[in-house]
Amino acid sequence: MSRVVHTYSEQKTLIEALSEQILEELQAAIDEKGEASLLVSGGSTPKPLFEQLSKTLFAWEKVSVGLCDERWVDSSLEESNAHLVKKYLLQKEAAKATFVGMYEEGSDIYTAQKVCSQKMQKLAPFDVVILGMGSDAHTASLFPDNERLEEAFDLKNPNLCIAIEPETAPFLRMSLTLHAILSAQNIYIHFEGQEKIGVYEEAIAGEDIYKMPIRSVLNQTLKKVEVFYR
Repeated sequence: MSRVVHTYSEQKTLIEALSEQILEELQAAIDEKGEASLLVSGGSTPKPLFEQLSKTLFAWEKVSVGLCDERWVDSSLEESNAHLVKKYLLQKEAAKATFVGMYEEGSDIYTAQKVCSQKMQKLAPFDVVILGMGSDAHTASLFPDNERLEEAFDLKNPNLCIAIEPETAPFLRMSLTLHAILSAQNIYIHFEGQEKIGVYEEAIAGEDIYKMPIRSVLNQTLKKVEVFYR
């Protein structure tokens, strides 16, 4: 199992270390192929990270930014992850990056799965993926005991995106599949707070990926995963 854990007592130190590592990986990709891809998650946790990245001098014009998941709402709305990323990450220096969203205006989410997979395929192989973790142990929009998890977890499933209807959260969602997540060159999980530390400790101690979807990434042995938390 290749899980590397970085723990911090202060948010500032965590954010500085994680942003520095992300930029190193993006730079390595640019050096190798002339461009890089960065896939990020929504929620309140990554806002300070986004703000740190946004003000950093970097070759952002060579970076494509995408999402690990999206609520199926118009990108002008506060609930949209695209809205969050544009507001906090694609500012200042990072405004030069290219954004590739998941949401297709006017499209049914289930028929949009294919289009979303095609868009994500253009960014693949992803250079950096940054996942979060909910207090219910969901990651991306892979929620516990969801009826589509078997398909989402199937590593033989060629689709990079899957439509999810959460029973415990609002809005239809589009999410990366596990196959898509594990195709990334560098995978990070970032969470903060005592409640989530407890969830993390429970997750690494057990095996049922349907009860705690974060386990599908944390406990797999195919790819190294780096965990940053405080």
